[in-house]
Amino acid sequence: MQGQSGGVLGMLEVILSDFARLEEDTTASEAAAQEEYKTFMSDSKTDLATKNADVKGKTDKITRQDESISQTRESLAATEKELDAAQEYYEKLKPGCVSGGVNYDDRVKQREAEVQSLKEALKILNGDDIPMPIESGRSDYATGASHQGE
Repeated sequence: MQGQSGGVLGMLEVILSDFARLEEDTTASEAAAQEEYKTFMSDSKTDLATKNADVKGKTDKITRQDESISQTRESLAATEKELDAAQEYYEKLKPGCVSGGVNYDDRVKQREAEVQSLKEALKILNGDDIPMPIESGRSDYATGASHQGE
């Protein structure tokens, strides 16, 4: 029986040593997992705070851009209204400014005639081409000179 008791005791000692090793491994694994969990939670909190700040910043940016878009649309509407008024005014002026059917040479001749008549009007206004009063002879209209007794 002693052989059997040595075998049982030996087996119990092996089980005890296996159990002690298993407990030691489990305790070490749990400590490492606990440390890993703490690191993960710390990193997650930091990451969450950073992402929340990013969300707030982007939300603020969206709000500012929505306001900017609204102002730009109002400005666009006002500018389009001004453009429509300017185009309408242009269409009113166009027939008087754009001569249909008159070629360039005719327009040049008309402008030269206008310039010549304006020059003559300016001479008259300046008194350069006014005839002198007629005394007792004839008057030379072009020079303003009077000829008596010729």
